[in-house]
Amino acid sequence: MARILLGVSGGVAAYKALELVRLATAAGHSVRVIQTPTSRRFVGEASFAAVTGAPVLVSEFERDPLRGAFPGDPTPAHDPLSHLELVANADVFVIAPATANTIAKLATGLADNLLTSAALAAVCPLVIAPAMNNRMYEHPATASNLDLLRRRGAVVVNPEVGRLASKGEEGIGRLADPADLLRACEQAAAGGAGAVAGGPMDGLRVLVTAGGTREAIDSVRFIGNSSSGRMGVALATAALMRGADVTLVAANVAIDTPAAVARRDVVSAAELTHACEQEFPACDVLLMAAAVADFTPVERTEGKIKKSGRGGLELELEPTIDVIAALAAQRRPGQTLVGFAAEHGPAAVELAAGKLAAKGLDAIVVNDISRADIGFDVEHNEVTILYRDGDGAEPGRRDVPMASKDAIAEAILDSVQQLREPAAARRE
Repeated sequence: MARILLGVSGGVAAYKALELVRLATAAGHSVRVIQTPTSRRFVGEASFAAVTGAPVLVSEFERDPLRGAFPGDPTPAHDPLSHLELVANADVFVIAPATANTIAKLATGLADNLLTSAALAAVCPLVIAPAMNNRMYEHPATASNLDLLRRRGAVVVNPEVGRLASKGEEGIGRLADPADLLRACEQAAAGGAGAVAGGPMDGLRVLVTAGGTREAIDSVRFIGNSSSGRMGVALATAALMRGADVTLVAANVAIDTPAAVARRDVVSAAELTHACEQEFPACDVLLMAAAVADFTPVERTEGKIKKSGRGGLELELEPTIDVIAALAAQRRPGQTLVGFAAEHGPAAVELAAGKLAAKGLDAIVVNDISRADIGFDVEHNEVTILYRDGDGAEPGRRDVPMASKDAIAEAILDSVQQLREPAAARRE
């Protein structure tokens, strides 16, 4: 059983943290709670103390009667510093809810209360569960802060879409289900940011491609594109947190991925094709988010092509293989294939619909790269998901408004899960 240290920051969703504690203690885990002063306006210390059977701490300057111990453990003979001792004894530190303000503090290393001081001193796994209004969650500052925390090794349990605290408002920002939070804590305490056992994609093998390929001209130059791989990494992480066994084929991606994602780094379209051909037969879901070059030089010059003495440079290009179309041609029953189309201008959706049919895909995700605020190498996106609809000749359609790429990934995976439901269930 794990020692779970719970940090509660000041959001309306603080009441759900009580359910997380109840589930954790019922499962045999030992729980201590740190509250921010603002969180006490939503849930008082007495409620958490009653459920955990241990005192709740709010300030660095108050004495801890258990001297940093967890329920069931012996109490030390001396009074340690609480923000050091609690995290030293914890197997996992989960912050739920994590407000935008607390997330910003964690990202910048600010330690102005007991919760953030403990987080800065923690060497155990850190699990962060954001909860806030959708506009705050989708703000570029919050997205950037969460991305930074992920790169540092934190497990971020993405919020859900639904009714928010403000009357009449809906969107992404609801605290994740307490049962999902507990599974994430158990997984982290057991050895890292692994798949969430019992999640909605439990047992599925998901293959994701990310980034942009580079086609060598000479030893130093290449033909490439602006894809950073953010969308593919967000998909891989979200699928992992839903319980999937995830493999990521990453083409020139500098973003870190969770340790439990099996990652294969590649450079060129040919290398990506080879990796996909090896991984595809075993996968249940393919998410082809990588921007694969359409053309590659016929010949690669060894060494560096010199500029001096040249009037110009001519390159002869040949088409690369259409990876996803080739994979679709050899698919087995039960596999779900999702393509991605970066199109330019008002005809983007129409062009993507043609690819959906021509390549034999189950769904295609299209974004308009004529807009500078979405798409390649930015933290937000706005997409349309087209999918095969067995009830009609025209594809089904879901428009996903501008949001962080983490939120877009969740919407895409929701569509994948719906596609994999029996047709009768989808009609209900």
